[in-house]
Amino acid sequence: VHDLRLRLAQQFPGVQFYFLPADMVSQILNFGLPAPIDIQVVGGNLDANRLFAGRLLDQVRQVPGTVDMRIHQTFDEPRLNIAVDRTMANEEGYTTRDVASNLLVSLSGSFQTTPSYWLDPKTGVSYSIATQTPQYREDTLQDLENTPVTGPSGRAPQILSNVSNITLGEEQGTVSHYNAQPVLDIYGAVQGRDLGGVAGDVLKLVDAARKDLPRGSQIIVRGQIQTMRSSYLGLLGGLVFSIALVYLLIVVNFQSWLDPLIIISALPAALAGILVVSFAKEQMTDGLSPREAASEAGFTRFRPVLMTALAMIIGMFPMALGLGEGGEQNAPLGRAVIGGLMFATVSTLLFVPIVFCGVHEWIEKRKAAAAA
Repeated sequence: VHDLRLRLAQQFPGVQFYFLPADMVSQILNFGLPAPIDIQVVGGNLDANRLFAGRLLDQVRQVPGTVDMRIHQTFDEPRLNIAVDRTMANEEGYTTRDVASNLLVSLSGSFQTTPSYWLDPKTGVSYSIATQTPQYREDTLQDLENTPVTGPSGRAPQILSNVSNITLGEEQGTVSHYNAQPVLDIYGAVQGRDLGGVAGDVLKLVDAARKDLPRGSQIIVRGQIQTMRSSYLGLLGGLVFSIALVYLLIVVNFQSWLDPLIIISALPAALAGILVVSFAKEQMTDGLSPREAASEAGFTRFRPVLMTALAMIIGMFPMALGLGEGGEQNAPLGRAVIGGLMFATVSTLLFVPIVFCGVHEWIEKRKAAAAA
């Protein structure tokens, strides 16, 4: 895709190209937006917001991993402004309404004809009749200026250039509103980098640019970035609550406030760590030192923990490859599970025994010092 962008830019200089999300997953995550990154500049001062959005766009384009960055509401739409010369029109007996009506009929057509329908005698199908100047007769500015203007009977016909002034200009090609306020959208996609890393850099630029916002305007980051942040916030809140709940349950099981802290010290290995700590405490009850008990627990639980982890990893491996129709949708989940299992296995067999040994040696030293 990167090479295609370069070739398009070389073959069509001055033309802007961007790729819309093609797969269903990206379209759902975007919630209907044409890009995963959406930086909105909201406010009534469109001219000032346009300058601000242009400067911010240049900065965001420098963020590694961003592609297809552009402002959705372009300001280069060609425009013809026809200003009726009221004095000249009144002298000729025409009003602004007469001029506008003649121009509208010429360019858009009129269905006020007699008859209003034409019946095809061969097929018996009726077609509505409209009068309109053929487009090939209106392909230059001179042709537009020569548009005839007629009015009440008795008035001499005129042409459009005699009763109006036509000027060339440009205007906003797309008009968008959000919560009834005018908005400018800076759209962009991500390639070759994770969305979280790109979002962190983009949010830093957005926060730094807030001080330069026009008065009465605001800047909001939406799209997948907003969805990701809200999802992570809910996920972290649920994780903290679950940690507290699991800790309290383990406290009841061990009848101790300290051993559960050792178990949840290796958070990804919390469930498997329970068995290691329980076995180590049994060894200490039999008279072994904390170091010997931790070593024996890690060695004894090595095979069961490893077999369980390998079974789960092997079972998730096909999902992580993303093979088959639509397999790429579940591939990130499989990879995340495999990574968590690998980390949890190492934590259970190494980190939890080390923490257990350190904590209980410290407790025994405190008891020995208190006894002395």
